Amino acid sequence: MRLPSLPFPSRLAAAVRAARTPLCVGIDPWPERLPGARSGEPRDLVAARAAAFGHAVVAAVAGQVAAVKPQFAFFEQLGPPGMQALADVCAAATAAGLVVIGDAKRGDIGSTASAYAAATLALDAPFPCDALTVSPFLGPDTLEPFLAAADTSRGGIFVLLRTSNPGSARWQAPVLDDLASWLTEAGATRRAPDGLSNVGAVVGATHPGALAALREKLPYAWLLVPGLGAQGATVRDVLPAARPDGLGALIISARGATFPDKPDPVYNADPTAWIHARVARIVAEVGAEWPALSNAT
Repeated sequence: MRLPSLPFPSRLAAAVRAARTPLCVGIDPWPERLPGARSGEPRDLVAARAAAFGHAVVAAVAGQVAAVKPQFAFFEQLGPPGMQALADVCAAATAAGLVVIGDAKRGDIGSTASAYAAATLALDAPFPCDALTVSPFLGPDTLEPFLAAADTSRGGIFVLLRTSNPGSARWQAPVLDDLASWLTEAGATRRAPDGLSNVGAVVGATHPGALAALREKLPYAWLLVPGLGAQGATVRDVLPAARPDGLGALIISARGATFPDKPDPVYNADPTAWIHARVARIVAEVGAEWPALSNAT
């Protein structure tokens, strides 16, 4: 892989403008919900289904959205064939022109953090991603290897700040202001011409009040916003995460975009067509609330 011509925040902004939507589709291959899944199947067959599902999502959303977010855990649980499926899906998404955000939530010290970064953010990474979700809760020094790798490869990171799960406030709220200050300081020297940096933050859509406050505290950050649909948040809840020009926020839809609510023979027969239609509907719903992008010329 060659060094990208643009830094991550510029690539992401260009992709979002081209797609005219802030939607990012999650690739979460739940074994029991995969097209054609049957209980008790051997792990290698489930991994093959996961790979097929990932490729179906990529084919369905390419040209409709800017980015995809493979969830590493669903692939990792399937062992070596699952990891191969993850590598293949990441490479396919890149080849399709999609920005790839690896959702691995890595966090460790020293050389271990460097190894995690090399696996995902390096130019020759086996699981090639444009950006990676990382955990800051071992301390700021543990983020430095990820930042170094991202800077070298013109990639990015999304740091867990205020996640969408109900229990997040207990441990995240006490450090939120300090962490937000660190993120702003780190992003200040890494800004692209449009003012956004490669140091982003994960902020759940289930906390709309926090989204508005953190947009102000993090003027340079792209916000990665999970929680739409299945977790109860609406598109209107997410609007405060964006700048007036519509940039600065990626809304995540995973289960809602890629799985039917109940068994569906059409989905099993042609998941690519089914996902394409579902994502088109979500894009339209988002566009109705996000005119800065959907009406752009």
